[in-house]
Amino acid sequence: MDSKVRTGRATRVLATAAMLALLVVGLLAGSVFAAKGGGSKPSGGGGSSLALVMVTDANGNGQPNWADQVTFTVSTSVSQPSVKLSCSQGGVVVAYGSAGFYPGYPWPWAQTFTLSSGAWTGGAADCTATLYYYNGRSYPTLATLTFRAEA
Repeated sequence: MDSKVRTGRATRVLATAAMLALLVVGLLAGSVFAAKGGGSKPSGGGGSSLALVMVTDANGNGQPNWADQVTFTVSTSVSQPSVKLSCSQGGVVVAYGSAGFYPGYPWPWAQTFTLSSGAWTGGAADCTATLYYYNGRSYPTLATLTFRAEA
C-alpha cells in the first residue's frame, strides 16, 4: 500500500473518530449548555411554567454565562415532563441536551446542564429551554424559555 492510500485512510479514520467524539459529547445529558437569565421570555399553556435556576455562577454576576451550570424549576400537571435546552451561535447549534424533571427520573444529575461543549468553547449564545412531555404519539410543548448566554 503506498503512502497516499495510507494517508487517505488515516485521514478518514481520524475524521470518523472526531465525529464520534462530538456525538458522544452532545449526547452526554447535562454536559452541554449555557444560558443568560436577563431577557428571558417564558411562554406556554395549560398552567405549565419553566424557570431558570443557577447551580454554579463562576463570575458571581447572578446570570448564566459560559462554563456556569444551570437547572430549571418546572411546574406542570403532566406526570413525566422533560426539559430540552438548545443553544446556538450565529444560527448553528453548539449545545443541546435534555433530561426528565419528575420524581424517579433515573439520571437526576442530568438535570444540571453545564454551560459549555466541545463545539461551544466561549462567546455568547442564544438559548431556548423547552418543557415538553411524551403523550404516546408526539412530544407536545408545555412552555418555553428563551435567553441569551453571555461569554
